[in-house]
Amino acid sequence: MSESQNNVLKNIISNEPLEEEKVQRASKIIAGLQNDMKTFTDNGAGPFLAAIYDCEGNLLIKTSNSVVNETCSHNHAEMNAIREVEKIYGTYDLSKYNLSLYITAEPCMMCIGAIMWSGIKNVYYGITSKTVEQITGFDEGFKPDWIEEFKKRGITVYGNIVPELGEEAMKEYIKNGNKVYKPER
Repeated sequence: MSESQNNVLKNIISNEPLEEEKVQRASKIIAGLQNDMKTFTDNGAGPFLAAIYDCEGNLLIKTSNSVVNETCSHNHAEMNAIREVEKIYGTYDLSKYNLSLYITAEPCMMCIGAIMWSGIKNVYYGITSKTVEQITGFDEGFKPDWIEEFKKRGITVYGNIVPELGEEAMKEYIKNGNKVYKPER
């Protein structure tokens, strides 16, 4: 393994021993999502994308955050993706399909609940909530030890995947004057 591969792996957040093959696949998919960001945001979408793949590696859905353009606070990319895949399979319990969710950023508190209750088995995310908050000022919410809680429930998590691409996409979103939604406090 090269030194650059070691550096990539040592920055990955995971609730299982790292599997290089999973990191490589997730890096490719999340990099693709980060690169697709501008196309979605140019059409009014929020700065987050999610994709769900089946256990054979087939893309089932790729969707964006649509909170602003659909005026609905719970239309995060993860929520939209889960909703569409539940329609595809005709069930609220996706557990028997061994699905993987790929997200451009760490899920917020609401999406963590939705992921857990949907039966998704694997979660891969790009930038961390801390990075999202630093760049956008968006309140990601508290998430007490969610990665370990997912492990207890049989949900694998890998995070901080290709973070440089995620940071670049998020900064571009802000630079272009796109809306960061936040409720008044």
